[in-house]
Amino acid sequence: MSVRPPQSFRQSQQDRNGFNVLEYELMAERADALGRHGLKVEAALAALKAWAAERQSAEEHERLLNAASDAVWEFFIQREICGLRNNRDAIQRYGIPNEVLARLGAIRK
Repeated sequence: MSVRPPQSFRQSQQDRNGFNVLEYELMAERADALGRHGLKVEAALAALKAWAAERQSAEEHERLLNAASDAVWEFFIQREICGLRNNRDAIQRYGIPNEVLARLGAIRK
């Protein structure tokens, strides 16, 4: 006579073939969030690049720098959530200036 374990203790077919629906949905949401953050970074950096000293004030430049550094900081956090630990390629791809990188994670009053 053989004894089988109860059905509740057996691995599901989904686990055996490597397809887990919940994990797939979570990965898709992480990737979508990463894309949205990338678009925010592009928009913030474009606004910063469009700033001109003769047309806009220094306060506006400061505001644009803060907005860009916040967007880049959020983007880097999302990259880490996705498992991407090295940000050098993103810095090069987006052309993130050093003045933005210097403000990452800064707490403002």
